[in-house]
Amino acid sequence: MKTVTTIRKMQEISNEIIISGKSIGFVPTMGFLHEGHLSLVKASKSENDITIVSIFVNPTQFGPNEDLSKYPRDFNRDESLLSENGVDYSFYPNVDEIYPNGFQTYVVQEKISSLLEGAIRPVHFRGVTTIVSILFNIVKPKRAYFGQKDAQQCAVLKRMVTDLCFDLEMHICPIVREPDGLAMSSRNVYLSLQERMDALVLSRSLNTAAGIIKSGERDCAKIKSEAMSILTQVPSASPDYFEIVDFDTFETVTTLNSKKSYFLLTACKIGKTRLIDNQLIHL
Repeated sequence: MKTVTTIRKMQEISNEIIISGKSIGFVPTMGFLHEGHLSLVKASKSENDITIVSIFVNPTQFGPNEDLSKYPRDFNRDESLLSENGVDYSFYPNVDEIYPNGFQTYVVQEKISSLLEGAIRPVHFRGVTTIVSILFNIVKPKRAYFGQKDAQQCAVLKRMVTDLCFDLEMHICPIVREPDGLAMSSRNVYLSLQERMDALVLSRSLNTAAGIIKSGERDCAKIKSEAMSILTQVPSASPDYFEIVDFDTFETVTTLNSKKSYFLLTACKIGKTRLIDNQLIHL
């Protein structure tokens, strides 16, 4: 595996790959990799000639009181994992390379990005759409891979790709979980042993809601009430929301309809660590 640190060199390599007739699969990450990221790498390698992974902790998607400075970083470990898993190139630029002095252009997706996570973290999705647009223009992938754990981010980016005519395929891969059900996340490293146990309340609330739906309940208010009662049973848990949204539009719904798909979504602080999780439901 080769590590590239400049935009110019990465673009040169991507252009050479494309001219040679080979396809590029791309996995954008913020590093501190886990099995969820590696599942995206595996998907890319199975469908493309060349796989490129970016590692960049993007400052523009963090709010002023969020964890940018504390976000876990271990590039040497990440590099070893990527090499062991057959990645061809890692793209590892610094902040000044991506956002040089004078940078002033941002990409905004207006509707989906204003909901849920966007309402709580106002600058977050603007930062995500901007950095992903930049990376797409640098790497020029045929296919890009994202994890379903960030379901709203995936919806925002799919809309952006469609609206801005990016010539690539978006592949959304399933959530990878620990054996006990906790969704894998780089932020899990923040959790104490007790908080790690408490964090299972997120998946438990989702499973409870899914079970209620399977039993025939279609009233979203009742489903959400049951799920929130699960979340509030854990003293260290401070839930931001438990919501049910339409799979296609990401709009909240009040009643579930047959032959439709929905996301069950939750965000909750466990101690000081904010976690998100979701489950996809098909009726």
